[in-house]
Formats: sequence, structure tokens, C-alpha cells
Amino acid sequence: MNYPNGIKKNNNSSDSIVSELSHKNRGMTLESELNTTNEYYRSIDKAFIYKKPTPIKITKVDYPSRDKAVIKEAFFTIPSTTDYNGLYKGKYIDFEAKETKSKTSFSLNNIHPHQINHLRNIYNHSGIAFLIVRFTTLNETYLLMVNDFLNYIDNNDKKSIPIDFFREKAYLLKDGYMPRIDYLKVIDEIIGG
Repeated sequence: MNYPNGIKKNNNSSDSIVSELSHKNRGMTLESELNTTNEYYRSIDKAFIYKKPTPIKITKVDYPSRDKAVIKEAFFTIPSTTDYNGLYKGKYIDFEAKETKSKTSFSLNNIHPHQINHLRNIYNHSGIAFLIVRFTTLNETYLLMVNDFLNYIDNNDKKSIPIDFFREKAYLLKDGYMPRIDYLKVIDEIIGG
């Protein structure tokens, strides 16, 4: 018998099927959860937000057959800006998603100067810009609006943002089923609607 997601029932290995199902979403990364969330938003016509591809130039490809090309060599052409962008309620939205294992702070080494400048430009042109930061060890995910982020980095010489800053200024995002990370609920609170 065939089950959804390609799982096949095999009477001799029912334990492995149960194990596969119970561990299916374990270790799901922030990026994959955001991709799933954005797919859900698009499916219900709520927002059109996409993961930006990393700009690369392909220099060597092997073609073992017509439908099985393999990229063997490529390089980054320009530094990418942020992870996600799109439209929500007629507004441009742009954000970066990061994970950290630290229990105490988010290192600013995790975000590049060109990304900070990009987020600053989006904010200065009235776009909706923010960071989503997951503290994996604490199982806490925060949405930090770019104005609070910029205020912190412009007024502090520290090389990291303490968790207490996130707990005070950012919005805690709860895990859900559909959508997995409902960050637009927070955006609605901020912009109204």
C-alpha cells in the first residue's frame, strides 16, 4: 500500500516507518520552515514572498545525459542582499533569516555590512524590513524590526546583540502548523490590519 509522501507500508519493517514519521520534521531548519510558510501564504493568496536565489556564475558543467546535467564549478558573482523579499498588502517586504546556537547573544558577524546597508535602504524607502533570528538551543525565534536593529548597531560598539534585547524589543514567533512561522501576524500588528 502506498501512503502520502512516498512512504510504503512494509509489514516487515513497521518500526522503521514509525521512526521515519516521528522524526520527519526533527531538525527542520529555519529556512525550510520559512519556505513552507511562504508557500502557504502564496497558496491562500495572502502574500507573495520568495527566497532569493544566490547569484552564481556557472563555469563548468558535466552532461552525462541530456536530463542529468551536473554543475562542477561555479562562483559567486556579487554578494547577495537578504534572504527573502516580496509583496504584502501593497508593500515591499524584505528580510534576513539567521540561526544561532548561542544561548546569550546573536553575533553581528552573522550579518554582513552589505546586508545591513540593504536593509537600511529598504527601511529608508518605506519598505517593511526585519530580521528573523532563531536561537536554536533555546528554541526561540524572534522577529526584530530593522529600525530597532539599526538603532542597536548604530548606538553600540558591541559585536553581538544580547538575547535580552530580543526579549525586550523583538517579537517572539510561536511555531504553528499552517503556517509554520506566522510572521505576517506580527507585521499586521505593526502596520495595522
